[in-house]
Amino acid sequence: MKTSVRALKAKLPIVVSNPDKVFWPEDGYTKLDLLEYYAAIFPKLLPYVKDRILSLERCPDGMKGECFYQKEIPTGMPPNTPTKGIETPQGKRKSVNYVVGGLLKTQLALANLSCIAVHIMPGRASVPCHSDWVCFDLDPESGKFPDAARAGLLVKETLDALKLDSFAKTSGSRGMHVLVPIHTGPDASEVLAFAEKVVARVAAAHPNELTAEHSVAARGGRVYLDPFRNGFGQTVVAPYSVRRRAHAPISTPLAWSEVNPELDPADFNLKDFLRRTRRADPWHDFFGSRQSLKDAVRLVAKL
Repeated sequence: MKTSVRALKAKLPIVVSNPDKVFWPEDGYTKLDLLEYYAAIFPKLLPYVKDRILSLERCPDGMKGECFYQKEIPTGMPPNTPTKGIETPQGKRKSVNYVVGGLLKTQLALANLSCIAVHIMPGRASVPCHSDWVCFDLDPESGKFPDAARAGLLVKETLDALKLDSFAKTSGSRGMHVLVPIHTGPDASEVLAFAEKVVARVAAAHPNELTAEHSVAARGGRVYLDPFRNGFGQTVVAPYSVRRRAHAPISTPLAWSEVNPELDPADFNLKDFLRRTRRADPWHDFFGSRQSLKDAVRLVAKL
C-alpha cells in the first residue's frame, strides 16, 4: 500500500501530516496506509456514516501510545465540516458539537488526526434520538472468536423466530456484531428495551454458553450478549472500520454462511482487505432490508 507523498497529495483532498508515521510497528503500516485504505473503501463505508453522528477515538501514536476519546469536533478539521449539536445532561456544558459523517474529506481528515476506528451512533444526525438498526454486541469472555461465532448463530435463530432479517460482521476485535436494520421510528429507549428482551431470551435458552449479565464477575466465562450499543449516544464500530489492534484488523461484513467457528477474523486486515471487495457484498441490501419492530416486540414476549 506504499505510495509517495507526492502521489498521495495528488490523490487525496487533504494535506496529510506525518504520512510516514508508523502506526503498527509490527507490520510497518503507516498513517499513509490508513488514509489510503479509507480513500479506497469509502464508497462502501459511506452508507453507514452518511448523516451519522460520530464519536472520535484518537490514537496519535498508533499502537505504541495511549488513545483518548473526543466528542467535540477537533480543531484542524476542514472548513464547513458537517456537525450536529447535542445537548448534554443538566449540570454539564450546554451542548457538544459532534462531527457528522458522509464526506470523504471528513473521513480522511479524521484519519489524519489519528482516528483509526470509525465509531457511529445508531441514529442519524437528522433524527438523533431515533435508531435505524438494532445492534447486538457479542463479547466472548474467553477471548476466542469461535465462541462469538457460535453465539451469533444462536442470536440469529431467535431473530429468525421473530421474523427479522439480520446481518453479521466481525467486530475487528475478538467478538461479533449482529445488526437488524429497522424503519426509523422507535426512539433509542424503545430499541434498547427490545434488545434487552431479546438477549434475555437467548441467554435463558442457552445458559451454559451465553449470558446477559452486565457484571463481568457474573459472566462465568460465557459469551456476553450486550444490548447497550442501542442506547442514545452509544456507538458501534462501523462496517469496514480499521481497529487499533494487532495487524490492523477490519470490522468485516459477513454472509451468514461464513459465520462458523473455523472463521479467523484476523484474515481481514489492512494488508489485503481490498481483495475481499472484489467479491459480492454480503450487506449490499442492508438498508433495503429495513423492517418494522412492531410485530417482533409482540412476539418476543411469547418466546
